[in-house]
Amino acid sequence: MGLLSSLFGSKTVFPTPVRTAEDWEEHVTNSEVPVIVDFWSPTCGPCKRLGPVLTKVATKYAGRVAVVEVDTSSARPEILAGRGIRAVPTLLLVDGGEEFHRVTGYHPPGWFDEMIATEFPESA
Repeated sequence: MGLLSSLFGSKTVFPTPVRTAEDWEEHVTNSEVPVIVDFWSPTCGPCKRLGPVLTKVATKYAGRVAVVEVDTSSARPEILAGRGIRAVPTLLLVDGGEEFHRVTGYHPPGWFDEMIATEFPESA
């Protein structure tokens, strides 16, 4: 795979859309890897800038960290209820089904690299 991926590049991994409680359960609560959850809106400028960054993060850290996205304009109300999302983009960091940190606003690719290295170090 090393030679092929160097010749053709690796497959792009896109954030997984989460719209229902069942999606949340499957892709966030029951995830075997830590999850970055992006709450976004299609009318939000910073959200549009963050989208390609999260695709790069999902691709670069595939198998180590999952990235999911919740479109606040089309997600089921039970996904938004009780999560205290007051602005977009809001990113939740979830491990073992439990939120342990959140940030709001645009963050550049380097921020994600540093955060993942700190919060989700590779196992030895």
